Amino acid sequence: MKSLTEIILAAILLTNITMVASSRLMRCIKDIAVQGILIGLLPLAVTDWTAGFPAGSIILASSLNLVVKGILLPYLLAFVVRRVGVKREIEPFVGYSASVAIIFLLTALSFLVTSCFNLAEGIISNIAVPAAFATICTGLFMIIARRKAITQVIGFLMFENGIAMFGTSIMLEYGLIMELGILQDIFVLVFIMGIAFFHIKKEFAHIDADQLNKLGDKPTEGI
Repeated sequence: MKSLTEIILAAILLTNITMVASSRLMRCIKDIAVQGILIGLLPLAVTDWTAGFPAGSIILASSLNLVVKGILLPYLLAFVVRRVGVKREIEPFVGYSASVAIIFLLTALSFLVTSCFNLAEGIISNIAVPAAFATICTGLFMIIARRKAITQVIGFLMFENGIAMFGTSIMLEYGLIMELGILQDIFVLVFIMGIAFFHIKKEFAHIDADQLNKLGDKPTEGI
């Protein structure tokens, strides 16, 4: 099922581009949900079904990815967006056209750099490792280049998706075991951050990350 694997990897790379190109938060949330579903399908696509039914760990990891990354986390983010009333990333640190150009460049560099290493043995696809690194780089870029904290969380989820892709690419079984632990931490983190965003918006009328570093105790008169 190598062709299906490469289709999934190419689709993940496409979602990287669409997320950095969009200012609409709900559009980004839908894209990260699609990416989560693709990450969940990836272990099943690389499994040799002719040798029998996949191992229980593969089924478990795929199911958790589909449910948590494809449904629960996007639903939580969409709920937060609706509650705080923020629809767009209006003034990102890096503009959208420049962001797309940078991601194309980072993706090309990922393919160029990984081609210098001998990773052919045991790799599920020739584009698996560069696609994983490109997704990791795109996630880091989203964290750095966007102003809204919600968009930065989406970048963090994309970064974790890249790690999951890398683990699935080079060491399927151990990568899935590692992914189970990371997935639990990610779910707890995003749940807590969702609650925090709501209270920050309620108190300060914004969730701009660059404004949060200005928060502090008010000076006491007479001191």
